[in-house]
Amino acid sequence: MTDEFYRWRPHPWHGIDVGPNPPEIVHAYIEITSSDLVKYEVDKTTGYLRVDRPHRTSSLPPTLYGFIPKTYCNENVRKLMGSKAKKGDHDPLDICVISEHLIQRAEVLLNARVVGGLPMLDGDEADDKIIAVLENDRVWSEIRDISELPIHMIERLRHYFETYKVLPGEVSNVSVGDPYGFEHAAEVITASIKDYQIKYA
Repeated sequence: MTDEFYRWRPHPWHGIDVGPNPPEIVHAYIEITSSDLVKYEVDKTTGYLRVDRPHRTSSLPPTLYGFIPKTYCNENVRKLMGSKAKKGDHDPLDICVISEHLIQRAEVLLNARVVGGLPMLDGDEADDKIIAVLENDRVWSEIRDISELPIHMIERLRHYFETYKVLPGEVSNVSVGDPYGFEHAAEVITASIKDYQIKYA
């Protein structure tokens, strides 16, 4: 038990710590669940969830999806993508969290154990997707690297991000590279924390 509390609700991006042991264990603020037919996104001014758009296709996110607080994707994150990216996407760092049980409620905060990620280019912007497992999950919590996850799970995530913005007949502006393991994911998280400190310190 603790006597500490916030008198008012903190902003989920700016008012919550990165996590208890970053870059290994981070906080994840969940915006979308795997049953959501609408894409929600945190409103950067108020911190409340805002309806961004209905999903354009029948594809749903295979995992919980949100962001890591007090991270920002700018020049340090872009550098890790190399010459393919012209800039970061100027958003908090996205995270996908795998859980044994179906969590159907968004706007929750959880501890996530980072295992890897997917390098994604949205146009010319670096838009990495960190992949993690729910800490203390009975099935997944022993996973330490993306190489230990079933390949079909990574393929589902990759397919979702390659197609979630595009309608049949359109050309996708998104490209997703080969998955990377914990070591590189730790570099991306560290870079995003540095970008946040430069922007908001």
